[in-house]
Amino acid sequence: MKKENLVAEETIFSKIIRREIPSDIVYQDELVTAFRDISPQAPTHILIIPNILIPNRQ
Repeated sequence: MKKENLVAEETIFSKIIRREIPSDIVYQDELVTAFRDISPQAPTHILIIPNILIPNRQ
Protein backbone atom coordinates (compact mmCIF):
# COMPACT_ATOMS: atom_id res chain seq x y z
CA MET A 1 0.00 0.00 0.00
CA LYS A 2 1.45 3.38 -1.00
CA LYS A 3 1.88 5.83 1.87
CA GLU A 4 1.01 8.85 -0.29
CA ASN A 5 -2.50 7.42 -0.81
CA LEU A 6 -3.20 7.08 2.90
CA VAL A 7 -4.97 9.52 5.18
CA ALA A 8 -2.58 12.31 6.22
CA GLU A 9 -4.67 13.73 9.09
CA GLU A 10 -3.49 12.57 12.52
CA THR A 11 -6.23 10.42 14.00
CA ILE A 12 -6.21 7.02 15.65
CA PHE A 13 -7.66 5.61 12.43
CA SER A 14 -5.01 7.16 10.18
CA LYS A 15 -2.31 5.69 12.44
CA ILE A 16 -3.94 2.25 12.15
CA ILE A 17 -4.10 2.60 8.35
CA ARG A 18 -0.41 3.53 8.22
CA ARG A 19 0.39 0.69 10.67
CA GLU A 20 2.01 3.09 13.11
CA ILE A 21 0.19 1.58 16.08
CA PRO A 22 -0.59 -2.07 16.80
CA SER A 23 -3.90 -3.39 15.51
CA ASP A 24 -5.36 -6.65 14.27
CA ILE A 25 -5.80 -5.76 10.59
CA VAL A 26 -7.79 -8.48 8.84
CA TYR A 27 -7.91 -6.84 5.39
CA GLN A 28 -6.34 -3.89 3.63
CA ASP A 29 -6.33 -2.74 0.02
CA GLU A 30 -6.03 0.60 -1.79
CA LEU A 31 -9.54 1.68 -0.71
CA VAL A 32 -10.25 0.36 2.79
CA THR A 33 -8.73 -1.07 5.95
CA ALA A 34 -10.60 -3.59 8.12
CA PHE A 35 -9.49 -4.40 11.66
CA ARG A 36 -10.84 -6.01 14.82
CA ASP A 37 -12.33 -3.65 17.41
CA ILE A 38 -10.34 -3.47 20.66
CA SER A 39 -13.58 -3.43 22.64
CA PRO A 40 -15.88 -5.77 20.69
CA GLN A 41 -19.63 -5.66 21.23
CA ALA A 42 -20.18 -8.95 19.38
CA PRO A 43 -18.20 -12.18 18.89
CA THR A 44 -16.98 -10.81 15.54
CA HIS A 45 -16.67 -7.02 15.57
CA ILE A 46 -14.68 -5.61 12.65
CA LEU A 47 -14.38 -1.95 11.73
CA ILE A 48 -14.02 -1.04 8.05
CA ILE A 49 -12.70 2.43 7.30
CA PRO A 50 -11.76 4.26 4.08
CA ASN A 51 -8.06 4.92 3.48
CA ILE A 52 -8.76 8.46 2.31
CA LEU A 53 -10.19 11.43 4.16
CA ILE A 54 -13.84 12.01 3.28
CA PRO A 55 -14.69 15.68 3.86
CA ASN A 56 -17.51 16.52 6.24
CA ARG A 57 -20.23 18.47 4.41
CA GLN A 58 -21.82 21.13 6.57
